Amino acid sequence: MLKYLRRDKRVRNIMTSVAVIGSALLQTYVIQAFIKPAGLLSGGFTGVAILIDRVTSMFGFTISTSLGMVILNLPVAWACSKSISRRFTFFSLLQVLLSSAFLRIFHFRPIFEDSILNVIYGGVLYGFAIVLALRGNASTGGTDFIALYVSNKTGSSIWTQVFVGNVILLCVFGAIFGWDYAGYSILFQFVGTKVVSTFHHRYERVTLQVTTAKGPELAGKYVKAFRHGISCVDAVGGYSRKKMYLLHTVVSSYEVADIIALFHEVDDQVIVNMFKTQEFYGKFYRAPME
Repeated sequence: MLKYLRRDKRVRNIMTSVAVIGSALLQTYVIQAFIKPAGLLSGGFTGVAILIDRVTSMFGFTISTSLGMVILNLPVAWACSKSISRRFTFFSLLQVLLSSAFLRIFHFRPIFEDSILNVIYGGVLYGFAIVLALRGNASTGGTDFIALYVSNKTGSSIWTQVFVGNVILLCVFGAIFGWDYAGYSILFQFVGTKVVSTFHHRYERVTLQVTTAKGPELAGKYVKAFRHGISCVDAVGGYSRKKMYLLHTVVSSYEVADIIALFHEVDDQVIVNMFKTQEFYGKFYRAPME
């Protein structure tokens, strides 16, 4: 049942919309309740937009954070839409537009006066805002587009590299507004990046070791549905002494739930052992981001 719900386009669009709205609200809350009161700067294009807002205000005019977020994201979204997917790009831009609108509509009050508390709690919540969008098959735009584009090409996460790029941005921020604020902002970004890398596992691979009495049938439906290779070896049940099959395959961790559901449809007595794949060499099919 879960498989069909996930593959139903209307249900998927509703789930993505809910994730995008929740992500935009949470991001807005973090910016207003933690980042601005503490004088912090987030990473990515949101951080650039906040930096532009502060720099322009020093010269008597202002390019607001909400407007800057939209202007910066549009060209990158257009460039990445051809390599990722139009649906993914649309919902990512929707997240950016909603965040921009929410910044003008809502006015959240700060909770803490202590900078360290703002850094820790704000960083965690900001990371969850990104994760929520990613789990909904969208993003918060900006450097997320670039990170996901590169990751989809290489098959490995580059959130560490994104953090390094953000540190460079924050050093510019520090040179203008003071190194204390830059130091807190780098710590804020580190916490947020750790949250993302902890909960976003799209590019992690796992090995599935499957024991079943319906090996050929299960392997055939699996390959057709997921386009991954699978090895099928004859075996004998140690307890039942009946003919069995031992199957091995390597998959992305985010596919596991759907794959297990398919296995149970074919054989409700199937046994699956899953363990993390440290290294993988060879061709590996990566489903496009939709």
